[in-house]
Amino acid sequence: MGRRTAGSDASGAAPAFRDRREAGRVLARLLETYRGDPDVIVLGLARGGIPVAWEVASALGAPLDAFVVRKIGAPGREEFAVGALASGGRLVVNDDMVRDLRISAEQLREVVDREGRELIRREAVYRQGRPPADVSGRTVIVVDDGLATGASMFAVVDTLRTADPAKIVVAVPAAPESTYRELSAMVDEMVCATMPSPFLAVGQSFWDFSQVSDDEVRDLLSTPTTATKGTGNVAGGSGSAVDAIRAVALDAPSGVPSTEAILDLVGGANVVLIGESSHGTHEFYSARAEITKRLIEEAGFEAVAAEADWPDAYRVDRYVRGGGTDTSAEMSLRGFERFPGWMWRNTVMVEFTQWLRDRNDRIDDPRARTGFYGLDLYSLHRSMNQVVEYLDTVDRAAADRARERYGCFDLLSGEDGQSYGYAAAFGAGESCETQAVDQLVDLRASAAAYAHRDGQMAEDEQFHAERNASSVRDAEAYYRTMFGGRVSSWNLRDRHMVDTLDALITHLGRGKNSPAKVVVWAHNSHVGDARATEMGAHGELTVGQLVRELYGNRCRLIGLTTHDGTVTASSTWGGPAECKVVRPSLSTSIESLLHEAVGERGAFMIPTTVDGRVVDVVKPPRLERAIGVIYRPETERQSHYFHARVAEQFDAIIHIDKTTALEPLNRTSLWVAGQVPETYPSAL
Repeated sequence: MGRRTAGSDASGAAPAFRDRREAGRVLARLLETYRGDPDVIVLGLARGGIPVAWEVASALGAPLDAFVVRKIGAPGREEFAVGALASGGRLVVNDDMVRDLRISAEQLREVVDREGRELIRREAVYRQGRPPADVSGRTVIVVDDGLATGASMFAVVDTLRTADPAKIVVAVPAAPESTYRELSAMVDEMVCATMPSPFLAVGQSFWDFSQVSDDEVRDLLSTPTTATKGTGNVAGGSGSAVDAIRAVALDAPSGVPSTEAILDLVGGANVVLIGESSHGTHEFYSARAEITKRLIEEAGFEAVAAEADWPDAYRVDRYVRGGGTDTSAEMSLRGFERFPGWMWRNTVMVEFTQWLRDRNDRIDDPRARTGFYGLDLYSLHRSMNQVVEYLDTVDRAAADRARERYGCFDLLSGEDGQSYGYAAAFGAGESCETQAVDQLVDLRASAAAYAHRDGQMAEDEQFHAERNASSVRDAEAYYRTMFGGRVSSWNLRDRHMVDTLDALITHLGRGKNSPAKVVVWAHNSHVGDARATEMGAHGELTVGQLVRELYGNRCRLIGLTTHDGTVTASSTWGGPAECKVVRPSLSTSIESLLHEAVGERGAFMIPTTVDGRVVDVVKPPRLERAIGVIYRPETERQSHYFHARVAEQFDAIIHIDKTTALEPLNRTSLWVAGQVPETYPSAL
């Protein structure tokens, strides 16, 4: 394939790499943990993998050798690989494909003989009399310029196994997810910089995918790699990736940067999204709360909008702003009954809620008090009840109409909406879409009349009712689509959260000369920009992406990460809270890089842009961990990691190296038992 031009990617996505050499430098950063290890050897698959492998070997200071492998194509249809032949004579054949394509033994033997002769010729040209490298007892990093079906790499791995290496690592710039997962099960570690979707061809990931010549391979193999100093820089400087991180890192004791650093990062933004890489980490909640306090006191932020249901959060809002009937912070949090209760019913939230109440009590103007709001849409029943309760106080006829419309949902057998969604999606029951939409339209049509009854309090109550009606409408759609596909329901949920956020900013900003300032609390998977992640390649949207599209430079996205520790999570949806051990992050993840760089600090903040320039070391795609309300350490790579380009995903990362489990207000014996050391009782 020749030189590619901009826009030639049929998938519509821009190629990830300028050429093979740049792809090699990206992979080198992902393999930084092997830098300087004397047991490492890099094998490049000839020919296309050699330029990539040279950059990797040079960066790691490791020796480089070629591994020759030849694709076995179907006779007359060579583009279909039915197997591969590797150095040492190892042949791997897909018997199913051979049978399906009706390839005879004689035809297969003819192709193997021809490719075998070419393999011997290439080895002679490339090695020039040198014997193959001895990989026994060593860590072997096998590099190619990409994978499609993976047939060639399967043959390489099979061949290497017979040489008894200590560890086999496969590293490629691009591969389809199916091939990635299949190879991951065969080798000790699989490193892939990008997984385009849809995957069309390896060359689609490169601007320049010109054919590599024998002369280029020979020249690269004769150019030393073990004497180079390595790679990695922040914006043109030198040193390792760890050095580059340390050069821009800002102190953030316990995950909280200085007030000056926070205000410099936020600048003139009026929307700040603060994430977390788990829903059950004490330090994430504590740091996020402290940063939010400073934004409220020093930058005039006037609301916190959380990944929580609207009616439950509104109960907290009434308490912190001096209304409602709750007499304590803990009591105001009792509305959070839906799984997972610990997300908002925890010790950090009690302290923060009481801090908000105490601060608001010192402010005479009710409109200047800081509120707490929910953005999520799971509150189908509770939101319906609150719409009806509100209308009972302002318009009994409208309340009766709402009861009749919402009566459509009587077929629900549970409070979570899933039974309704299942029935509506599969025709086992009626859809209530029209009724939910009609009720919202009706409420909005009467908004002016309801809101002007009694000043600001009436406006707030009308707004509260309208957001509940919106939640009913979107929850109905969410539960109806959740059985049809994850992307559709995920996108509907994140769009709902952004619509609610935008409505809240408008509501709080009425009568002011500047837009309201809001801090958003949600998981990293919502806060980050989806366009910089492999989920975005599959069509997922996120709050972070939508907020950036809506507000531009008036928003900031901050992600929080950790290396290891403990976390509060469940093993199954709806299960009890457990205190679980978080495994150390994988060596090719952003968390592992930050762990290497954190040193004795324990925590720091990394802005992804310094003096107008993107921090180079966080540009390449790396694995990133996401622990939700469920944590399955036994399948951690498959269940909790995805690829992301952190420089585009967030405006800053706060890394807290070792973290502890969030303490629920309702501590169960199972959660407490999870804290017992593995050495118990011998550790007494």
